[in-house]
This record gives sequence, C-alpha cells and structure tokens, in this order.
Amino acid sequence: MAVTTPCTEDKTRNWISRAQEGDTAAFEQLYHSHVGRVYAVCLRLTGNAATAEECTQDAFLSAWDHLPGFRGESSFATWLTRIAINAALQRMQREHRYLRLIQPGDDQQMAQQAAPDCSPESNLDLERLIAGLPPAARVAFVLHAIEGYSHEEIARLTGTAIGTCKAHVYRARQLLQARLPA
Repeated sequence: MAVTTPCTEDKTRNWISRAQEGDTAAFEQLYHSHVGRVYAVCLRLTGNAATAEECTQDAFLSAWDHLPGFRGESSFATWLTRIAINAALQRMQREHRYLRLIQPGDDQQMAQQAAPDCSPESNLDLERLIAGLPPAARVAFVLHAIEGYSHEEIARLTGTAIGTCKAHVYRARQLLQARLPA
C-alpha cells in the first residue's frame, strides 16, 4: 500500500479535471492521496487484508471508469468512499460471505474465542475485534458507527430491511462489548 499524501482542495480539483481528460499521472496523484482511506474502509468491511487490497484495486479501477461522470456534487473523497463500499460489498457477495444471517451459534462462537489480553502491557486491537464480527454485523456496524451512514442508507446499500440493519448494528455492539475489558 502506498502512503497517503495530503492534498488541498485546489490540487484535488486540478487532478480530477486532468484525470477526466485521460491524464493517468493526475489520476495517480488522486490514488496516492486517497488510497489509505479507501483501503481502511475496505479492510473494516471485509475483515481481511488480502480481500481489502483487491477491493481497493477494484474501487480505483471503477473510479477511473466512472470519473468522466463525476460532477462534483459531493466531495471526491465521499464519491470514492461510496465506490469502495460498493466494491467491498460486491466482492463479499461474490465470495458467498455477504450478509449471512447471524446464527444463534455466533454468540457462543464469539464467547468461546480466547478473551483479549487485558493486562496493562497489552494493546487492545479494536480493528481486530471488528474483523472478528460475523460478516453481516461487521458490515452494518462499520457503515453505521464508523462511516456514519444511516440505517436507511445501509439498507439501500446492502439490500436488506432497515430493521435488519438495526439488529445487526445492535448485535455487533453487544458482541464487541462482551469482548472489551470491564
């Protein structure tokens, strides 16, 4: 993964304009400016580094294909994040891991896993805990609690009922709470 380069709004607009005209060097600058954020979103959704890298690549390929249609009604970062979320959800669906229902055994399985080391010397890895959530709960939790999407938006993105999205977020919070030190 490349290191994210901070950029100004003017630089971003310039790069977008040039990339829309086919300038691959300008698109490369956009890539370097946003790859860290895109990868982080994909990793949180998929819970797997290799899959997140593939989703990141898919997202940037899709962004390149659809860049001529980008009108700037939202920020480029928002537009690209939405593409990344869709890429991750599509990949998860293709891999038959997309939004499976939480089975009663999921709670028992999470509880049976080794509790995190809560000694002062240990670092509690929240990303690892999120990655360990059942896929449907993880997707709903990441989109709602981390990315800030409403339950209605999540329902539209994932093709599930609003109540189901709420239940997944609630279940994810319960599972995470059970794994955190008291």
